[in-house]
Amino acid sequence: MGAHAHEGRSRAAAVPLAAALALTGGGLAGCESPVPFYRPGEGSPGGPVVGLGGPAPYSSVRPGTGPSAPEAAVRLDARPAAGRVYAATGAGMIAPNAQGMPERLYVANGQAVDVLDPHTLRSAGRLHTGAAASRVVPSWDLRRLWAAGRVNGVLVSVGVRSGRLGLPVSVPGATGLYFTPDGRDALVLARRPRRIDVRDPQTMLLKASVPMPCAPGHADFTLDGASLVTTCASASGIGRVHLAGRGITGTIRLPHGARPGDLRLSPDGAVFYVTDSVNGGVWLVDARRFLLTGFVPTAPGARGLAVSRDARRLFVVGGGVLAVIDFATRQVTSRWTLPGGGSPAVGGVSSDGTALWLADPTGLVYAVDTQTGRVLRKVMVEGHPVGLSVHPQPGRFSLGGTGLYR
Repeated sequence: MGAHAHEGRSRAAAVPLAAALALTGGGLAGCESPVPFYRPGEGSPGGPVVGLGGPAPYSSVRPGTGPSAPEAAVRLDARPAAGRVYAATGAGMIAPNAQGMPERLYVANGQAVDVLDPHTLRSAGRLHTGAAASRVVPSWDLRRLWAAGRVNGVLVSVGVRSGRLGLPVSVPGATGLYFTPDGRDALVLARRPRRIDVRDPQTMLLKASVPMPCAPGHADFTLDGASLVTTCASASGIGRVHLAGRGITGTIRLPHGARPGDLRLSPDGAVFYVTDSVNGGVWLVDARRFLLTGFVPTAPGARGLAVSRDARRLFVVGGGVLAVIDFATRQVTSRWTLPGGGSPAVGGVSSDGTALWLADPTGLVYAVDTQTGRVLRKVMVEGHPVGLSVHPQPGRFSLGGTGLYR
């Protein structure tokens, strides 16, 4: 990202769930690597890639499952090693499936998705999805995007390289789209009726539904990938769903009036951080015992989260403030004022980790420096953006939501 702000305008733009697999990766020994090192863009498309100076984030594909094999046959290990949840999401760790893809900002903006080049802030196109897109979510294998329309309840696939749109799939009441860590199922969080739909991740055809005691809105997965933890804003609650058993295994009722929003698992897999826009901070939930253990005040209106590329800091957005929490101390280390004083939608951290992209309902899309909070770049788009996705981002695979990768 450049150091100077740039201004511009854009006119563009039932099969049971599988249990999580055990990780079998290994460390580097001596001066030689057990897998080849490739710089971005080099090596075979399906080959293993290692971020220079970092751990190997990708496992080799199974014999007979190379680039020409069906997508479903290629499965990555789903559980992080030794509790290092974000070990594969460090700066520059772009997965083989996403290498060579142009860096783009996908702005969910009414009946279309505006596509912007994050470096020039010029329009790179506009996707007319035919639905009121509220979120743009990368597929588990990172090869395409899903534009999710909350109002009219549809999902539309977008080919990242081709730009082609698929036929809309009806998903009534959808509030969020996620993918199991093993990539075998898509999970659509929905309301009216309150449920989690289990769908085929390629076609989005319905497999089964799990009734919920409240309307789920945001989610993340436990360290072992066996359970999905969701927040329910209207019920001031948090629920845990065992994926293989398709049943509720725990609930937490927050203090009266609380409004939980986004959530993130800590790098060691021990704690979930859950935003609360009413109380102005994040709740700490013990991931193993599923109990409240504390609260960290950040600012009124806290709603969105993002993890830094080095997995040492948690960015909390809301109420015109970007607060930074140190994972090691669980304390706020910085508070920076955001332009306009609103609560922008979080898009994600840039691949190199230097910028956090946000989209304000006023039409302002901008990046802030992750070290200083200073606005690096900004552009005005027509309409009222309600969602933003930065793609591609580092990670072996996408778990959906907003910038949720492993």
